[in-house]
Amino acid sequence: MDPLAAVRAEGDPPTDVYLTGTVFLDIIFTGLDSAPVRGTESWARGMGSSPGGVANMATALARLGLRTSLAAAFGDDKYGEYCWEALEQGEGIDLTLSRTVAGWHSPVTVSMAYEGERTMVSHGHEAPPTEPPERAASAGSAGAGGPGGFGSAVPGPFDGKHAPGCPPPTRACVASLVPGRSEGWLGCAAGRGSRIFADVSWDDTGRWDPADLADLEHCEAFLPNAEEAMRYTRTDCPRAAARKLADLVPLAVVTMGAQGAYAVDSRTGAVAEVPAIAVEALDPTGAGDVFVAGFVTGTLAGWPLADRLAFAALTAALSVQEFGGSLSAPGWVEIAAWWQHVRSYDDQDPAALRRYAFLDAVLPAHGRAWPLARAVPTLGFRHPA
Repeated sequence: MDPLAAVRAEGDPPTDVYLTGTVFLDIIFTGLDSAPVRGTESWARGMGSSPGGVANMATALARLGLRTSLAAAFGDDKYGEYCWEALEQGEGIDLTLSRTVAGWHSPVTVSMAYEGERTMVSHGHEAPPTEPPERAASAGSAGAGGPGGFGSAVPGPFDGKHAPGCPPPTRACVASLVPGRSEGWLGCAAGRGSRIFADVSWDDTGRWDPADLADLEHCEAFLPNAEEAMRYTRTDCPRAAARKLADLVPLAVVTMGAQGAYAVDSRTGAVAEVPAIAVEALDPTGAGDVFVAGFVTGTLAGWPLADRLAFAALTAALSVQEFGGSLSAPGWVEIAAWWQHVRSYDDQDPAALRRYAFLDAVLPAHGRAWPLARAVPTLGFRHPA
């Protein structure tokens, strides 16, 4: 399904969404009864492996039918090869702007899910600078392209790492702001007409200085969680935080966990709030990324604010029922199956379900079901069953 079919026109950019960041290999343990205790060994009842980091967002966008381009560094180890193949071949994500970096190992995150939350341990090093494409090509660099040497040279200005200094024309860009660091490419992308959607990394310094959000001047929407929003705005209510953030950005969206989500559009004065969907949560890894992907999809399709917010909440809720960050993201088949189920059974709040009546108009009447890839316990079985 192409959610943007009704708004596409001749001359539109070939890419719907561009994003850049770090790809991790995620190893997820589930089914833990409690947090691990020092000096003891804990056994998990479930385990999954999948691409993580920025791959969570990229996969969620692609599974909702958006033409997604990712600029990232990949290690030239087996983990990097697996992540590249899973994203490019498995999910159809355009990795033309990505690079395999010789001699660099893939970052890894181990996530442990228990009591409805998760604890993560990560290891990795910043990818070393990559030569500009013309120098890499002339030198025959092993880092030019994907695993095995495939992949195209990166066009345009180069930031000295693994992404172009200014991305190619695209409908939208998704950025994760880092406190205290300016993302120079955002201004260039916004100047080319891309709509910028941003979330923010946790501020480990504890400053929570609103001045660190200066890049919001380039953004159309800012989507922090409730704790982040309240800390930046010095408020004790996520709804009040959203209203204050709307002074900095046209559209402020605050996710509130079990309470749902709240949004304020400062351009139109529109306000929307949706409740959370009741599901059996297996692993919350990547749910925030899936929420952003759902909201971007609805926004680019031109849906009303309340429908966008509800759709984002739904996709995030469906994602926590599967292992892993990236490979837990739902596609349209899962969304349609959920809508059919809840109209047949009474396991959801009827008032909440009325909020999703708009799905009748956007879901395809007939769809070809195909199995989405899901996280598996290990990688590279020598003799697949």
